[in-house]
Amino acid sequence: MGTVTGFDPSAEHEKTRAALGAVVPRLVRLLRDVPNLDAASGVPAWTVGDVGSHLSAVYVGYSSASSADESMDWDSILPAGEGPFSERIAAMNATSIGLFGGNDRARPADLVAEWGEVFLRVTEHLDPDTPVTVPWFGQDITLATVTGLMLSESLVHGLDIARGAGLSWPISPHEARLALGQTLPTTMPLALDSEKARGVSIAFDLAIKGGPRLAVVVDDGTVTVARDAPPRAYDCRITASPTAFLLVSFRRTPTWKAIARGQMRASGRRPWLAMRLGELIATP
Repeated sequence: MGTVTGFDPSAEHEKTRAALGAVVPRLVRLLRDVPNLDAASGVPAWTVGDVGSHLSAVYVGYSSASSADESMDWDSILPAGEGPFSERIAAMNATSIGLFGGNDRARPADLVAEWGEVFLRVTEHLDPDTPVTVPWFGQDITLATVTGLMLSESLVHGLDIARGAGLSWPISPHEARLALGQTLPTTMPLALDSEKARGVSIAFDLAIKGGPRLAVVVDDGTVTVARDAPPRAYDCRITASPTAFLLVSFRRTPTWKAIARGQMRASGRRPWLAMRLGELIATP
């Protein structure tokens, strides 16, 4: 794998905050430019308005969680029971599009602007390792991860809205790198399909162009994800452009299309195993 350069978590977190701070007003403008909230979006079965409502719920939810605001009664909102991670996220997604009605549903831009400002303000002086209780995750995650999730949700769902509205929504490699680097080490282990991974032993070297570089090791129903790990033997190396991998991870671009475009490639002693990664990591 060769020598890798470690990253500064605090500096990376500040870059992610800055990227989110730049994306929020872009997202607000996009939502205000949408000509028809009832138009189909880039998410099957969701309208552009549904995506806007989901984003509003995402912004309110993460902002409330990060500020320890107990005004949101998540027990009455989320389905009962613990359940697998993918089921909880799917349930939260389904709930989110109906969380706001009436005038609130008609003004997703205002809610995103308001709660985006709240999130950046209440988290401004917090350490990136600050634990945040996220009910729909079923556990605490770090503020750095939450910030990365806010950024990735904004980027990907911004594209969903733009596709439905016929508007432009570029995602820069810099934004995608930050979103991936801050989220994948936490979300990939949570999203592993443990049944499909049972009896499987594969070590992936996941290299996002320009960083991050992740060691993803699946071992009999579990997975560990380490950033800038020490050298070791890998079964398969996946090299990908950051924006393409972000969209493949969210099932917005088929893997075959990213490969055909030269945006992803597999190498190593068992390159054919690259397709298994997407099968093992669930996406609701």
